[in-house]
Amino acid sequence: MDNLDYGIIGNCHSAALISKTGSIDWCCLPEFDSASVFAKLLDKDIGGSFEILVSDEYTIQQRYTTDTAILKTKFSNGDDVFEIHDFMPRYYKQNGKYHSPPEIIRYVRHISGKPVFTIKYDPKLGYAQNETKSHIKPDFIASLTKNGKFDTTFLYTSFDKRSVMEGLPIILREDGYFLLAYHEKIFMPSTRRSYLDLERTKVYWLNWSNKTPNYNKYNAQIARSAITLKLLSYDRSGAVLAAATTSLPETIGEVRNWDYRFCWIRDASMVIKVVSELGHENMARRYLKFIIDIIPHKGEKMQIMYGINGEKRLTEETLEHLSGYMNSKPVRVGNAAYLQKQNDIYGILMDVIYQQLEKFSTDIENGEELWTITKGIVWIVSQTWRDPDKGIWEFRTEDQHFTFSKVLCWTALNRAIKVAQILGKKHKIEKWKHLEAEIWNDIYDNAWNERVGAYTQSYGSDHLDASVLLMEAYGCVDAKDERYIKTVKAIERELSNDGLLYRYKNRDDFGLPSSSFTVCSFWFVNSLFKIGERKKAQEVFERLLSYSNHLGLFSEDIDFRTKRLLGNFPQAYSHLALIECAINFSRIDSEQKIWESMN
Repeated sequence: MDNLDYGIIGNCHSAALISKTGSIDWCCLPEFDSASVFAKLLDKDIGGSFEILVSDEYTIQQRYTTDTAILKTKFSNGDDVFEIHDFMPRYYKQNGKYHSPPEIIRYVRHISGKPVFTIKYDPKLGYAQNETKSHIKPDFIASLTKNGKFDTTFLYTSFDKRSVMEGLPIILREDGYFLLAYHEKIFMPSTRRSYLDLERTKVYWLNWSNKTPNYNKYNAQIARSAITLKLLSYDRSGAVLAAATTSLPETIGEVRNWDYRFCWIRDASMVIKVVSELGHENMARRYLKFIIDIIPHKGEKMQIMYGINGEKRLTEETLEHLSGYMNSKPVRVGNAAYLQKQNDIYGILMDVIYQQLEKFSTDIENGEELWTITKGIVWIVSQTWRDPDKGIWEFRTEDQHFTFSKVLCWTALNRAIKVAQILGKKHKIEKWKHLEAEIWNDIYDNAWNERVGAYTQSYGSDHLDASVLLMEAYGCVDAKDERYIKTVKAIERELSNDGLLYRYKNRDDFGLPSSSFTVCSFWFVNSLFKIGERKKAQEVFERLLSYSNHLGLFSEDIDFRTKRLLGNFPQAYSHLALIECAINFSRIDSEQKIWESMN
């Protein structure tokens, strides 16, 4: 079964996906949202790939170098053994800046014997829309497309270039390398220099991972998820991507295929909240700088999402020439959802601002700008909280009064009041408290459905929605609140399928959802945990973890029947929620040990 068995490598400027057999099937250069160089993931015939091919005698194993983003693929037939160490360079230079060029290094490590492999090097620039021609030059293999948009890449290697181009057998007797660069190199690469880049990149990731605390439980899963979230952050602006891919379908053969290589304010803010708790403050600071840069005017309404460089127009197009992942059309670039109105984003952003001010107090840089943003958010929420919107799931049909959106409007006021208290701005507090109470009473009166016995998806609706589980997480209700407990139980009855949750079961613009949205299942675990059903929560969590791919990575969705991964990959939402669950279980374990030692 195809299970999105890919590893991700990257350097916080771009990323690539490498299959469990060592094939680069997805890569965009020079940045995350650039056109693809390899897109076999979206069209097996014309998408393009960079493959390491061996005979059937070889077994292939794959794992990450511990606490790094370096992916090792091991090929062995007993006597003949070699490894490919795939990475995108990232390390500190002597001037204190990062070296993160738009390039992939495939370091070929000879272990024993005389392994034989062939290369299929087939770049297809510009989403394979026009012909890509490759030419052997004295120092490199140049690939270029002239029709349409001109583009080039350069492949440097220690191996015979003709053998690489023609797929002739290569006998490995010593270490070697491939270096795929978007820019022509000024200094000629070499095996020794590639090894040095490998070691420097390894040190960078080890140092970064060392900041992540050690936990009593699920430490490996937390560490891998944290690195994955880091790989989805974009250094240049501070943006955080929802995922590294476009158009991987939520269900095979259907049309729920979207481009996720953008920064959703909601997803990114949730990521930043989690990585801040793990001690990675620089990601948080850069993200807040991104927010400040995209809100230049007081009171300006935010879009729900932006391009990674702050672009506001994300026009959606379809690439008809690509067949799609497992023939699931259409393949989309851009995302029309940027035009939607979603009132929840203000509360989620305010939650992050409050958390950062609480952590860093008034020492935080940009504190004055953040206070201006806080006042602007409260003003916007005061004007819009009564209005219907598209909701967290971006329904493309009629606007509704979604419970989650109302809860996050309340959250915006609640956190703004706390920010005002931190900054000593007492003159705002009383006025804001009245609005906070008004929104809370509105939710209490209108979101609860007595007939269903739960808080429902929207006011007056009988439909349940997994996002309502977050009412407790944001502090709108207490975990011991009878209404919340009943809501968790109702959602378990109606939306849970062997521990995997539907987002909702009502029809949307594309029919009835047929796969589980991974983050919802993690929310369910946390909700069970919070209402005191910790044994059941841990059982569901353990089962969920078993559905990851061979490297512990998750996508957006999980198929209810086969448990295969679906949707864009790897998904930031899924990994941040995994971390939240794992930390909860680890904390309880720590508290238990303290209690036992005291008694």
